[in-house]
Amino acid sequence: MQNRHSTFFLSVFFGMATLFFISACREAPPPPPERIRAIKTITVSEQASGKLRQFSGVVEAADSSSIGFEVSGNIREVRVDVGDKITKGQVLAFLDKRTYNLNVKAAEAELGRAKVQLADKRNDLDRFQRINKQDPGAVSQASLDQSQAAVDSARKQVQFTKSGLKLAQRDLGKTVLRAPFDGVIANRYIDAFNEVARGQKCFDVFENTGMDVAVSIPEDAIDDIQMEQEGKIQFSVITDRTYHGRVSEISKVAGTANAFPIKLTVEDPDQRIRPGMTARVTLLLSGHDQKAGYLVPLSAISQREGTQKGSVYVYDSNTSTVKKTPIEGSSVRGNSALITEGVKDGDIIAVAGVSFLEDGQKVKLMQQQAKEEGFAIKKAE
Repeated sequence: MQNRHSTFFLSVFFGMATLFFISACREAPPPPPERIRAIKTITVSEQASGKLRQFSGVVEAADSSSIGFEVSGNIREVRVDVGDKITKGQVLAFLDKRTYNLNVKAAEAELGRAKVQLADKRNDLDRFQRINKQDPGAVSQASLDQSQAAVDSARKQVQFTKSGLKLAQRDLGKTVLRAPFDGVIANRYIDAFNEVARGQKCFDVFENTGMDVAVSIPEDAIDDIQMEQEGKIQFSVITDRTYHGRVSEISKVAGTANAFPIKLTVEDPDQRIRPGMTARVTLLLSGHDQKAGYLVPLSAISQREGTQKGSVYVYDSNTSTVKKTPIEGSSVRGNSALITEGVKDGDIIAVAGVSFLEDGQKVKLMQQQAKEEGFAIKKAE
């Protein structure tokens, strides 16, 4: 009887183990990893309209100055050279001070003598007044008036010599040439032990925090330039960046070849921009026939469902996703559309396979995919 029970329990145990093994083998396989689509993109940058024009320009410092000594003399030392950075109040050069020190001492001596003469004239007047008080009429009124006039004259002489002393001290201080503001030495015209005249140019100094680009605009385009108008500035020697400028000056008088000088202030300068560099300035002239916008490839535009309007997919680098963004356009030019609303400078948009994209979809740039696969491609232009 006991053997029967043992056989029964063994049969049940092995049966359950077999069922458990079969069910474990039949579990669904894990889902495949999410496939992140790689997209080809462009960066929106160039504005376009019927009046997009480019002009050549030259960089100028927004604040520059030619400085020199306000007194003449022999240069004792020059402490800076071309290209040196300077701070406001820094000593740039100074003259031989011996002559000016002597002038100060002479003025001090002259002041001392004038003060002694004033004291003598006051003593004479006080003596006449005491005598006349003790014996009225002993000193004539004419003598009293003459003595008072001598005191007044001596007092004026003291004031005059004080002014002379201040001038001598000021000239002594002017023997030191200091920087008028923080900046950079652009040019140097002096050397030690040379004689300089009062007002002679010694240095050209420019402020390195502000830069302008001077441009000459033809007379047929000057009416389309407005104050505070934005422009893009590029330099042939700086190929990795485009700068932004704003029109800050417009001349009312034509210059050479009937061109009107204007200036654009560089809004995002860096240390690579230097006065004298040539620049290429792109301006969107104020046209009245069409709105300004950005040229976008037609392949980047998908039609919005149920409408005749389009959308583009803008890439968000923070989340690595694309956002479906409505756009407005004004015209088609070849394989591109002029988009007036919906995109802005710097937007990264998908330009291929947009029909397979969805709003909020996670993607990666084609350049990134190539790097992960061991290849290299150029950034989309």
